[in-house]
Amino acid sequence: MTPRALADLAEALARDAGAVLLEKADEARTVEFKGEGRGNLVTDADHAAEAVVLEGLARHAPTHGVLAEESGAVRDAVTTWLLDPLDGTTNYAHGVPHFCVSLAVQQPVAGCTRVVAGVVFDPMRGELFKAVRGQGATLNGRPLRASPAAALDEALLSTGFPYELARRPEVPLGLFNRLVVRARGIRRMGSAALDLAYVAAGRFDGFFEFGLKPWDVAAGALLVEEAGGCVARIDGAPWDARFGDVVAGAGGLFPSLAAETAAFVGDVKWVPVPFSST
Repeated sequence: MTPRALADLAEALARDAGAVLLEKADEARTVEFKGEGRGNLVTDADHAAEAVVLEGLARHAPTHGVLAEESGAVRDAVTTWLLDPLDGTTNYAHGVPHFCVSLAVQQPVAGCTRVVAGVVFDPMRGELFKAVRGQGATLNGRPLRASPAAALDEALLSTGFPYELARRPEVPLGLFNRLVVRARGIRRMGSAALDLAYVAAGRFDGFFEFGLKPWDVAAGALLVEEAGGCVARIDGAPWDARFGDVVAGAGGLFPSLAAETAAFVGDVKWVPVPFSST
């Protein structure tokens, strides 16, 4: 499939998964905990939405690999889907109407594995953010452009905190404290994929967060890049979907924002660790 065809399939699957989330939104939730973080929830809706996407991929792209939040690595292949069926599970479980489906596709490009297509779908607002590498980003078919912001003191930023915050709070809270006094404001919305989509749409000027997973970031990062923004590891190294410590921003703002995050992680000697599915 071409990247455009992959993006179109991602849109169809994300809309199917979003319909499941809407259908279940007003029902009683079955909530479980996973991992070590006290806020790391999974609901029956996560599982149901993921099943819809996996079934669709089995029909339309049976040879493709999948790395999904709830079921892990389904199979290995040259083309791999990164799937978060419900980004913003804590919001969803509490009835907060801010969550999304995030789908991205990786393929080899010039010897490197890169995200070539991505979709972030907000079923509550009916907003479909879509990007194809080298072909731009759109919101419900309209071209997206990152904001013209260039000064940190005029920027509205977004962030989140890792589920394991209690283990080493001084790192994420330290960066938050450094930036909250330099920026116009910081919002913590509870969905990294939507935060990045909002950077692409110019609603937020920048984003930073520690401890994300590939399925949280891949689609949103492509949206930002295709809307004229920039994405990097939080230490300033080139962005790689395997690393979940991320900074992103509008093109004019990004150099100063990334300089702040790199200086901070250098001071605290924070070393980003790549994600492993094993």
